[in-house]
Amino acid sequence: MSVAPRTVAVALTGASGMAYGIRLLEQLLRGGARVWLIYSQVAQVVARQELDLKLPAQPREAQRHFTEAFGAAEGQLEVFGREDWFAPLASGSNPADAMVICPCSMGTLAAIAAGLADTLIERAADVMLKESRRLVLVPRETPFSAIHLENMLRLQRAGAIVLPANPGFYHQPRSVQEIVDFVVARVLDQIGMPHDLVRRWGEPPVEP
Repeated sequence: MSVAPRTVAVALTGASGMAYGIRLLEQLLRGGARVWLIYSQVAQVVARQELDLKLPAQPREAQRHFTEAFGAAEGQLEVFGREDWFAPLASGSNPADAMVICPCSMGTLAAIAAGLADTLIERAADVMLKESRRLVLVPRETPFSAIHLENMLRLQRAGAIVLPANPGFYHQPRSVQEIVDFVVARVLDQIGMPHDLVRRWGEPPVEP
C-alpha cells in the first residue's frame, strides 16, 4: 500500500525575495509533495518586478502554468484564490501537514502574530498554529524594527518557525541561484523534505 505524499501549503506574499518562494515551489513539486499554493496581490507585483514573472490572477491559470513548468503530476498542485474560504486550508478539519510563507512580508507576519484572519493566507496560518502543525515564516527585511522583532518572538513562542532569508556562504556559492538554494534548503529541512540543494557543513566540496 503506497503512502500518500505529504501536503504542504505555500504562500507567497509581498516581501522581496520571490526567487526563494518559486524555487521552494519547484523543489516541493519535483520532490513529490502535494502542494496548495496561494499568493497575495502584492506578491504578483513583486514577482513581476524581481523575476519578470506574471503570476496569473486566476487560480486555474496559475495551476496550469506551474504544473507544466515544474512537471507536476495531475492533481499534485492546487492553487486557491485569496478569498476562497471553501479551500481545505481554511479549516482545522483539513489542514496541510506544513505551511511555508515565503517570502513573508512584515504586514503578513504582523497580522498572523495578532491572530487576524482577514485573508486566506492569514486564516491558513492561524489554522496551522491552533492545530499545532509546522508553520515556517521566511521574512526578508532589513533592518528589523522593534515591532518586527516583537512580532517574530510572539510567533516563535506560539509555535511557528521564523526563518529569515539569511544565506550562509560556507558552501562557497558561485551564483545567485546557489545563494537562493541555501535558504530554500533550510526551509525544506524544517518541514522534513529531503533534498540535495547544498553541501552541508562538514561535507567535502564537490570537485568541478
